[in-house]
Amino acid sequence: MKKQAKAAPAGHAHDHEHCVEDAIAAAEKLCAAKDLRFTPLRRRVLELVWSSHKPVGAYALLDSLRNEDLGSAPPTVYRALDFLIENGLIHRIERMNAFVGCSHPGEAHRGFFLICAECGNAEEMEGEGVSATIAAAASSRGFTAREMTLEVTGVCAECQKAA
Repeated sequence: MKKQAKAAPAGHAHDHEHCVEDAIAAAEKLCAAKDLRFTPLRRRVLELVWSSHKPVGAYALLDSLRNEDLGSAPPTVYRALDFLIENGLIHRIERMNAFVGCSHPGEAHRGFFLICAECGNAEEMEGEGVSATIAAAASSRGFTAREMTLEVTGVCAECQKAA
């Protein structure tokens, strides 16, 4: 699978159109390969999640969808979000109860995020070394790690420059 462009590292002037296009293309390819339906609502929710690198909550998505004829009832939107998560197209940022686009769709990987406390952008990072360290530490205690999500808050480079 063609690797999707990485999320911009909290670039405040970043144009997200390319990110959205890459995310939609990756979703279409993944759904075709798995014989899954990529409905208009699922597509639109993915577009809205990728419209910024800031995590977006379900109710903000509902507000955006309210004037669109796609079925914006909360259960419908939550089902679309569940579909996108289950198929590795978005991630849920637990501490914010919000969603962010996956920069490695269709690839097995862990969700590690750098979240800027100033601007709110979230950058997904690769961290196989981090995964191995956590798995080894867990294993030394007789624990088998199955899923890992790491959310690190701090201040991004752009916000540090602006300070």
